[in-house]
Amino acid sequence: MINILLSGGSGTRLWPLSRSMLPKQFVRLFNGQSLFQQTVARNASVCSRTLVVSNAEQYFLAVDQLVSIAPTPNVEEGVRFLLEPVGRNTAPAIALACLLLDADDLVLVTTSDHLVKDVTAYEQAVLQAKALAQQGYLVTFGIQPTYPETGFGYIEAKGNDVLSFKEKPDAKTAQAYIDSGNYYWNSGMFCFKAGVFLSELQRLAPDMHTACVAALAHVESSQEVRIALDKMLAIPEDSIDYAVMEKSDKVKVVPCDMGWSDLGSFDSLYDEVKAVEADNAIVLRSDAPLQPITIDAVNNLVVARDRQIALIDVHDLLVVDTMDAILIANKGSSQKVKQVVAQIKKTKPELAEIHRLAYRPWGSYEVLVDTAGYKVKRIVVKPGGRLSLQKHFHRNEHWIVVSGTAIVTVDNEVKLVRPNESTYIKMGQVHRLENEGKIDLVMIEVQVGEYTGEDDIVRIEDIYSRS
Repeated sequence: MINILLSGGSGTRLWPLSRSMLPKQFVRLFNGQSLFQQTVARNASVCSRTLVVSNAEQYFLAVDQLVSIAPTPNVEEGVRFLLEPVGRNTAPAIALACLLLDADDLVLVTTSDHLVKDVTAYEQAVLQAKALAQQGYLVTFGIQPTYPETGFGYIEAKGNDVLSFKEKPDAKTAQAYIDSGNYYWNSGMFCFKAGVFLSELQRLAPDMHTACVAALAHVESSQEVRIALDKMLAIPEDSIDYAVMEKSDKVKVVPCDMGWSDLGSFDSLYDEVKAVEADNAIVLRSDAPLQPITIDAVNNLVVARDRQIALIDVHDLLVVDTMDAILIANKGSSQKVKQVVAQIKKTKPELAEIHRLAYRPWGSYEVLVDTAGYKVKRIVVKPGGRLSLQKHFHRNEHWIVVSGTAIVTVDNEVKLVRPNESTYIKMGQVHRLENEGKIDLVMIEVQVGEYTGEDDIVRIEDIYSRS
């Protein structure tokens, strides 16, 4: 069986932890591991191969996290990538993935940002779904509800038979679903033969099927399949539930109780993190130096990084501290975080997109100072890493090497820059930075100019296909 692992999305409900360039599935929340890594490891026990459907911008982040966990299938042998330039919702993502497979291939479709605490129950549910899928059914997983959640869709079922799909209900209706005993949360996980799904998609959403086939018409099959932007935009946007599952007569459900959570809010994170005997739920970076101090403070969620956080005589708060933003909210109000992100996108969009510590295919950078007229970064380039050949229209740059050796190209000149040496790139000059050494290249970059935004980059050539 093949795991189609959906890894798109921006995770705006967990801002400021989650940003569009580091969405929640890649944030290391649990013992130094991310939900993406946990999902890959969990599905390795029930699937022989993995096909990751990801935003093209997140490809190298996913690869880095794959190679850093063990046991993990080898990236070249066990994991393929389908890279989308823009998302068109789950139905096209799954269809494109299935088109890369054989019609008789069994697939397990999962998202990469859900938490499953009972792996044994999960494996048993997958085995039940697999048996039904082999009979030609489209199988979904219904989660036994534990409270009247209004943020999920519901599945009405009798045994494995689906009676109806329900939209997100109000509180009164959700409680009625719980009381009836035959309604389940719609988990967004599926199991079926690739050919069965594509046949149903062609019957129920023919325009989408045709557009997906066209998008792959001239794409070479490889470990890394990239869809062209114009082909992707030509695909109608819709979810698998609306496009297929709610209309098909081949749908079955596997009811299950596996300790599942979509971690769709800081309230749900609190529920999963808080130990029974603890007064508060604490989430720390694995190398965080300071434990939060709480004095007569209970039932709070504290997500801390480097700064000392102290809570006194407060309760039922969500406190999330990152390098460049702090979120404070009452428990029960975390769904309004999306409204905060909407405002930030209007005033300072970078805060919704990138952390001060940002990961790139060649390594990472951390913004140390960002103020009017200049910006200071700490840049780390991995061995073999190579930034794009680029230029800027609004800033000059000073590079000072701290450790390692930099190969710097400025216009037609190439030179070595060693520790405690520096170089200067004028506004408009074409330049590149690379590390051919065996250790990390660490350097300080000082940008000076009227505008120092990340979008002031014109890529001329790039080995990571970003130009």
